[in-house]
Amino acid sequence: MKFFLDSADVLAIKKYAELGFVDGITTNPSLIMKSGRDHKQVITEIGEIISGPISVEGIGLSAEEMVTEAQEFKKWIKNLVVKVPMTKEGLKAVKILSNEGIKTNVTLVFSASQALLAAKAGATYVSPFVGRLDDIGQDGMELVKKIMEIYNKYEYKTQVIVASIRSVKHIEQAGLYGAHVATIPPKVFEEMFEHELTKKGILKFLEDHKKSKG
Repeated sequence: MKFFLDSADVLAIKKYAELGFVDGITTNPSLIMKSGRDHKQVITEIGEIISGPISVEGIGLSAEEMVTEAQEFKKWIKNLVVKVPMTKEGLKAVKILSNEGIKTNVTLVFSASQALLAAKAGATYVSPFVGRLDDIGQDGMELVKKIMEIYNKYEYKTQVIVASIRSVKHIEQAGLYGAHVATIPPKVFEEMFEHELTKKGILKFLEDHKKSKG
């Protein structure tokens, strides 16, 4: 299972990359906007830090616009993955980009049927948004389970990126269901390292060591 960092914060990306746990990056226009920096500059800097897949998303709605944006992004970094929305035009773009050798990530997936269409279109990755499904009272991780069952049954090469992760539990379930990738916000990534009993255990060891020294 691979860990991607869902961030456009170059400092955060560098911090976790130095720990050796970041296999790739996912970004989107909203994350870039929060950074307050130029899109090209941010992506270029990320490309200097991360050698794994970097998902970059444009704002085009037609297949032609998406392909044009992807061709421009390809000039910025070598390890590009283009994010396209789960629409008819998006899947048209996936087929065109696949023929050009450009990897794709079909995003905003909320059903198994959408994931099936993305795989048939030749997507490199598909991103079910589990947190947003949880927000409307559905079980986001149940969707991941269904997608993995379908993909494994028919041996699709498309990989599943569990996205919109809100908790460590989402990551653990993603692993149990065999998802290929979890793309994790920095806040949740930090929580993966922590447990109250770990903290208590360390304090107890230190206290015992201090007592043993008299």
